[in-house]
Amino acid sequence: MQALLDRLERRFEMTDAVTASPRGTVDWQQYATVQMPRLRLLDVPSRFPDLLDHRELKAAIHFTLRKQLASLETQRNAGAFVAQLAVLCQLLIDRVRSVQPKPPTGTQFQAWARQPLTTDVFRQGIEAIEWTADDRGLAGIADLNGLPWMLSMEEFFEAWLETVMSKAAHSLGGVLQVGRRRETTVPLSWSPPYQGSQRSLVPDLILETGTETIIIDAKYKRHWEELQTTAWWQLDEQLQTQHRLDLLQVLAYSTVKNAARIVSCLVYPCSLATWKSLQARARAYYHARIPVADRHIEVILTALPMSANHTEATRFLVDVLTTTRDRL
Repeated sequence: MQALLDRLERRFEMTDAVTASPRGTVDWQQYATVQMPRLRLLDVPSRFPDLLDHRELKAAIHFTLRKQLASLETQRNAGAFVAQLAVLCQLLIDRVRSVQPKPPTGTQFQAWARQPLTTDVFRQGIEAIEWTADDRGLAGIADLNGLPWMLSMEEFFEAWLETVMSKAAHSLGGVLQVGRRRETTVPLSWSPPYQGSQRSLVPDLILETGTETIIIDAKYKRHWEELQTTAWWQLDEQLQTQHRLDLLQVLAYSTVKNAARIVSCLVYPCSLATWKSLQARARAYYHARIPVADRHIEVILTALPMSANHTEATRFLVDVLTTTRDRL
């Protein structure tokens, strides 16, 4: 919608039309060979700059933005990016406030599709208006036929952490394996094979350098925020149980590799304000060691805000992993 509005607000557009008198540049060859033999002497094929208002299209854009904004308002708890989209939507509404919102008709869609100077921006904008008018792609509210913008926040957080760790791998000189691509899968061989439960272990991320293995597991839960504001013994029993299971899971992953140093790292989301505050107080991560005869197994608990700059987030994780290594 923003790109379409930017396009419409250019004051003059070159228009091809048949006019009752010569206007701008006349296609005299077409006039002589097509219009005159048919005695259409007042149908002059002309090309000229025209000041277009596009009030009908702007009314449709206004309708689309208001419907999208109403949908976004129902998803504000999903994350800060929804609030940012809502702010953008409101700014665009201010640009078309002079035109009353009106849902487009089928006839209008057909007329817009026949415009001779249709661009990619115009086509995509009309398609977005049509999807909105037909309740397609609106945050899962309707039966979707188009592209939904709704996304599991757990998957989003895992993808964000994967992006950060892929950059961290370059700084640490390691190779990153990704569970999403089934690169970290370790099968469990039950005996007999038809018995047993879970068939494999699949850590989210494994970073291997020459002497160490770093296993990263993303947990889209509020545990980190709770741990910062409430003492462990005061936490809800269910939250304590979930956190123990997270620890046991990431420790189980530490058995799939054999290296001089093995790090099992749990990463939770948190707000940007909490992250900045904890960094200032040197409390942005917790580090523990488990005594094992022939190697070091370590546990790191930390958090990353999804609204952080990826360069800053990468630098933070690299610092955590190198600082804990230097303590050995």
